[in-house]
Amino acid sequence: MQTNYSADDVAAAASLQFFAYIYVLITTFWTYDYACSLEEEWNFLLVSHWTKVKGLYIVTRYVPFLLLATNLYLTFIPNENSGECRALDNICSGLGILSAVCSESFFILRTCALWNNNKILLAAMLFTFLTFVGAAIGVSFATTAPATYAISAIPGITGCYQSSSSLQLFIPFLLLCAFELGLLTLTLIRAIQNWRITTSRLYIVLVNHNVLYYICGLLFSVANIFTSLLLHYSYHAILHDFQFIVLVILATRMHRHLWQMKRQTHGSDALMQIPMSDMSPTEHTV
Repeated sequence: MQTNYSADDVAAAASLQFFAYIYVLITTFWTYDYACSLEEEWNFLLVSHWTKVKGLYIVTRYVPFLLLATNLYLTFIPNENSGECRALDNICSGLGILSAVCSESFFILRTCALWNNNKILLAAMLFTFLTFVGAAIGVSFATTAPATYAISAIPGITGCYQSSSSLQLFIPFLLLCAFELGLLTLTLIRAIQNWRITTSRLYIVLVNHNVLYYICGLLFSVANIFTSLLLHYSYHAILHDFQFIVLVILATRMHRHLWQMKRQTHGSDALMQIPMSDMSPTEHTV
């Protein structure tokens, strides 16, 4: 049995172990958040009307379970087949992109609501968003298709990683960063235009939610750009899924909070009938 390993073997094994620890922490964090909000979650699911936005909420909320399960399988199940590693990595990439698309969709609707549901603005946002999503999918799968996957040479270390350099992985996060910066700019412009004439609590909460979400998204995207460019082995992807999980938690918690405020204010869940459509500055004072 080989007992002397190269520095690369040791570094690769350390990165796989570190990735496993981080992923257990992410899974624990997600499970804890879900358990803490379980009563609020089921109250929303049982009381609110069935609409497209509720369908979006359910997909957004439960896709991370599939993402976490797939990544845990990839991380902890021994696997010497590079083809299976590539397939599982592609599934994880697809689920991560789907999760990000669903989370961002909430805030496209919210930003559009701030602009009184301007159809031209909505069309421009959707066109830009779909273009960026298509580019992100293309880059992600074009990068993993020719990539070489390797496992640890040290026995007992599970998981696999891309042994070849994949600098292009920063591009999806650069696109997400640019898109969220654009939405943040639109939100701030609208907030500045209406800060003196708007006293609605719902409108103020909507703006605060948007700004907080975009700032978190921007910080995570910048961090992922640097980790993708500067780190090697499994380290380069250490924050990818963590960003998706945090954005899902923010998007779903903020949506439930807005729904609860709307019910308390108007005594109904009309917010679900036309998603955030009556959050204009002209709404009456709460």
